[in-house]
Order: sequence, then C-alpha cells, then structure tokens
Amino acid sequence: MSLFKHDVVIVGAGLAGLRAAVELAGRCDVAVVSKLHPLRSHTGAAQGGICAALGNEEEDFTLWHAYDTVKGSDYLGDQDAIEIMCNDAPRAIIEMEHYGVPFSRTPEGKIAQRPFGGHTKNFGEAPVRRACYAADRTGHVCMHTLYEQCIKYNVRFYDEYQVLDLCETEGVICGAVAYEIRTGEVHAFNAKAIMFATGGYGRAWKTTSNAHANTGDGLSIVLRKGMPLEDMEFVQFHPTGLYRLGILVTEGARGEGGVLRNANGERFMERYAPTVKDLAPRDIISRYMYQEIAEGRGLGPKKDYVELDLTHLSLKQIETKLPEISTFAKIYLGVDPSKNPIPVQPTCHYAMGGIPTDINGRVFSDEKNTIKTGFWSAGEAACVSVHGANRLGTNSLLDLIVFGRRAGKDMLDFVQQTKGWLPVPSDAVSKVEARINDTLSRTNGEFIGVVRSDLQEMMMENVSVFRSGETLSKASKEIKRLKERSSKVIVQDKGKEYNTDLLDALELEYLIDFSITVIETALAREETRGAHARDDFPKRNDEQWMKHSMCWLDDSGDIELKFKSVNMKLAEEDDRFKPKERKY
Repeated sequence: MSLFKHDVVIVGAGLAGLRAAVELAGRCDVAVVSKLHPLRSHTGAAQGGICAALGNEEEDFTLWHAYDTVKGSDYLGDQDAIEIMCNDAPRAIIEMEHYGVPFSRTPEGKIAQRPFGGHTKNFGEAPVRRACYAADRTGHVCMHTLYEQCIKYNVRFYDEYQVLDLCETEGVICGAVAYEIRTGEVHAFNAKAIMFATGGYGRAWKTTSNAHANTGDGLSIVLRKGMPLEDMEFVQFHPTGLYRLGILVTEGARGEGGVLRNANGERFMERYAPTVKDLAPRDIISRYMYQEIAEGRGLGPKKDYVELDLTHLSLKQIETKLPEISTFAKIYLGVDPSKNPIPVQPTCHYAMGGIPTDINGRVFSDEKNTIKTGFWSAGEAACVSVHGANRLGTNSLLDLIVFGRRAGKDMLDFVQQTKGWLPVPSDAVSKVEARINDTLSRTNGEFIGVVRSDLQEMMMENVSVFRSGETLSKASKEIKRLKERSSKVIVQDKGKEYNTDLLDALELEYLIDFSITVIETALAREETRGAHARDDFPKRNDEQWMKHSMCWLDDSGDIELKFKSVNMKLAEEDDRFKPKERKY
C-alpha cells in the first residue's frame, strides 16, 4: 500500500477530467486517476460535433442556443446553468481551437458548422448550423488535444487505477482509495479536493453505444457514501445505433442530409416533426421509430429496424465528413452507405441524471443544495442539469469543457484558501481490501457474465424507450433478485495482476446499484417527459412533475426519494422560455 498526496485528485480522464486538469496544471499539484489509459476514455467515441453559436455559416445567437436547450430538455433543465453554458460556448470553442483541435473548415478557413437535432434559428423557425466538428471524430481529437496539454504541463497520471471508495474525515471528502490493476495493490490518495468525472453508465442495457468501462462506478460510490443522485429516470436512447450492435451512427449523418426511412421507403419523420424532420431531438425520433416498428413498418425478417439512407449524398461527402460511420457500416454490417441504407435502431446512449452539482461543479449532499465540502463532479457523471429530461446532440462535449473548466477554477480557489490536508481515515484501505478478499474468497456461486447478461436483458426489456407501471414494477422486483445474486458471484481468477475478473464482479455491483435508482425514480414519475416515456401516463404533467428527483440508496437496495424545484431564470425574464408543448 502507498499513500499518494496531491492538492487535487481528479477521478476520470475523459474530456471533463482533462479540461479541469488543464485549468489546474502549473497552478497547483494535480493528479488524474483513471481505470483506463486516458486516451481510451469514452469521450473518444463522440462523433458528431460540439455546439456554439459562432455564426460562421449563418446567423446565430447564444439566446437561440439557450432556447433550444431549454425546450430540448422538456423544460426540466436548470436555466441558470443553461444560460452559462450557451453564453460560454463560443469562447470555449475558440479556446479549444487555440489548444490545437483540428476542426473541419469552411472554404474561408473558419470553423465549419453543420445542423444537428433540435438546434434551430429564431426560436424554432428552422434548423441552424451550430455544430462545430472534426469530420466524425470530434470527441477523439478534443480528448487527444487536452491530453497533450496535460502532458505539456506535467499533470501526474495514474493509469489503470480503479477507484473503489471515497475518504471522508470530519464530514469533508479528503481522498479516495484505488485498486492498482497492474499489481493488485490497494492505495490511498489524500487531497484537498476530489473531483469525479467518471462518465456514464450505459452498460446496464443490452444494446448500448457505451464502452465496456461505462459501468457507473462513480455514481455507485457516491450512493454508498450516503449522498444522493439526481434525475436518474432520464436515460437517453440515441435513435441511430447499428442494428443489433448499438454502435453509434452520429447524428451528424442526418446533419449532412441523411434521412430515416421505413419499410415503405417513406421519410416518416416528416409526419411527426414537419419543420425539422430528421433533425428533431433524439427522444422524439426514438419514440417514433419504435412507433413505426410497432405499426408494422419496420424492416428485416423480424421487422424490428428502420433504415438511415445516405445514398443520395456524394461519395466525397461521405468519405470526408463521415469516414468513421462509413467504415463502421462496412465492417460490422457489410453495408456500403454510399450504395445501400444502414439498418438502425435506438441504442442506450447518454445519462442526463447523475451526481448533483452547482454551476461550479460542487457536489450537493441533499435536496436543499447543501455543499459537500471537498467534493466536485463534472461531465456525464454529474447533473448540473443543463440537459434536463433530454440532451440535445453536441451539448455533451460542450458540457464537459465548460463545466470541467469551471470545476477546475473553483477547486483552485478552494486549494489556495485551504491550509494543509485532512488525513484519510486509518481504516480506509483495509475496508476496501476486506471487500476485495471477500469477493475473491467465494468458491460457490454464479458466473459474473450470467448475472450481468440477465441485468442487461431485463433493463432493455423493461426500462427502455417506453416504460409503464407494469414493466417498471416487474423490473423493481427483478433488480432485488439480481442484487442478491450479484453478492454471490464467483471470481474464477484468484491472482493479483490484471485481475479483470475481479473488476467485473465489483463493476456488476455498481451496475445494479444505479439501476435500482433508475427503476425506482422512473416508477415514481407518473408522466412522459423527454427521454422518460410512460405508456400509462402519455402526457407531460407540469403541475405535479416540474421538479428534479433526488434519491438515496440504503444497503438493502431500498431508496429514499425527495424532490427539488427547477431553476426557471430565463422564463422569469422572457416568456418564450416558459414551458409549452414541444413541437418541431
């Protein structure tokens, strides 16, 4: 065991964690702890773009961007945070360009922009070009650029260290405990400030665009420390995942002119969103895709998918602006998108809910917005609630760099005002070691993969695009059985070095922890809003449900549910931001 001491420890090396690290580098002693090599973080899979009202290709304003984000969130997004993000977007994009991000360019040499779902001009009048992009590898190049900046300024990285617990002394978060994957040793990190940027949790569903590492570790650790999660019922399904596989086909494909077609060859989104058509928000398109399939207009032997048609685009357009998508379709489905449409179906993609924070990344410990001293979070693991009930495409990367930077600035202020370090508890490491030894010592039980597969099947069947009281009640009963089964799985590999079997067992527990909160908050919310679609409550109910859910989890798997109000700052100043029916 070793004790590592730093001013700031950031857990997670995706774009939010790296942006915070860049902000701190050279100003204090900062370390980044990641269970992966940083360049394998899931940010690298983000394809389509990052939005800002630059107006490079047509007139655009930050107020229009804010309106689209509020409307896209189905009015559950906190409007003070949305205003900050949209106003800061142009500065943030130019800053990323100066760091070295190789954005695609217009003929005049400006940053190129393309349309994206739910982004409009003049408060919903028509689609607008707002998504800045680097072909279809935008997240990849952004992440590489910030990693290079971190290396330039000597940020300390601890690669392949999996954080398993937080350390708390006198009510203050003062460290973390991590398992070193290479050696099997457990170490403690002592810091003045801890930040969780641990990403999303899509691996709880069978069909997902998420990487295998997206198991919700940070969220489960927060729950186990007695802190709440916010808005966990809102999980976004991206409409265009490769059929059966879930590998993402970027929304940028539709931004470049791709259209969705049913078995009759109809461009069916013209019926449901006549203004923006295939560039409607993701929650809306996913629901209507399922409706087309349910009404018998799906394709294939099982009539269970629709097609994304790019065949009318030029080969040059596909090869220069969508090269990765073209490669994916050819490799995984044997489809050349320049000649044949791509079979697609909705795939679990993004978590709107997470660790509750303020606009500077400081974590809340309750529904009254009490700050948990020493603890910050940003990125998909966090819920500053700029996305509300549904995230607009390209707002994810923007969220990462805007609030990653703000968290970095706030942690720097805190570190500079804080003298000395609170010690980590003397039993912090031994508790984690005991948990690991208990898991390794089991000789009878189920295999990890069997229980995980059953969880993913159950979540896909009952907690997907459409939910109901019946399916959610079924899931509520089943998840308790899965929790019991997960506590008895056997780890076949008893070794210490690179024991991924052990890590799978620990991650399975995390998957089940946050899945409980998703199921129970979804069961409680008796309305349809954004990505949360209830068959038995098909209408949005602002009178009863214009509020954020906050949930706590106890050791037995029961949750405590409370609520807090939505910030309506912009609506109080401008009637156009007041809740109304979402039409596109």
